[in-house]
Amino acid sequence: MDTLDTPDRRILTELQGDGRLTNAVLAERVHLSASQTHRRTRKLEEAGIIVRYAAILDAEQLGLDVVAFVSVALEQHSDKAATSFREKLATMQEVLACYAVTGEADYLLQVVAPDLKAFSEFLMHRLMRLPGVRSVQSSVVLERIKETSTLPLSHLQVR
Repeated sequence: MDTLDTPDRRILTELQGDGRLTNAVLAERVHLSASQTHRRTRKLEEAGIIVRYAAILDAEQLGLDVVAFVSVALEQHSDKAATSFREKLATMQEVLACYAVTGEADYLLQVVAPDLKAFSEFLMHRLMRLPGVRSVQSSVVLERIKETSTLPLSHLQVR
C-alpha cells in the first residue's frame, strides 16, 4: 500500500486503541459498512501494516519492576558475529526489544526483570557472557513518564 486514505487511518487509529473491537463496532466508529470495514482491515493485514493483535500487559502488576536500557558493543562487526549475537539474544525472554543503533554501541536493548538482583544476574551471567560481547552499559528506569505502542498517524498522506 503506497498511501492510506482517511477511512484506513481511522481503522488503524481505532484498532491501536482497542484491538478487540468487533467488526460491527469498528464499522460504526469509522462510519463505514461492516463489509467495507472488514475488507479494508483484511487489506491492511495482508499489506503487513497490521502485523498482529496482542494484549498489553502491566509489567509491574506481574512483578517485573525493573526496566533497563542496555547498550551492547561487540568485539567484531562481522556478519557471523552479529548473526550469532542476534540468535542468542532472541532466546532471552527478559529482552523486550533489540535495536541495531549508531554510535558507540552496536545494539540497544530494552530489558525487564523482577528486581535489581535478577537484572544483575541477567547482565553479568548471561548477557556479558555471550561470545563476542565487548562491553555493556545499562541505564535503569527510575520512573515511566510516557510509554505507548500507539503510532502517530496524523503525518500520513491522505489520498
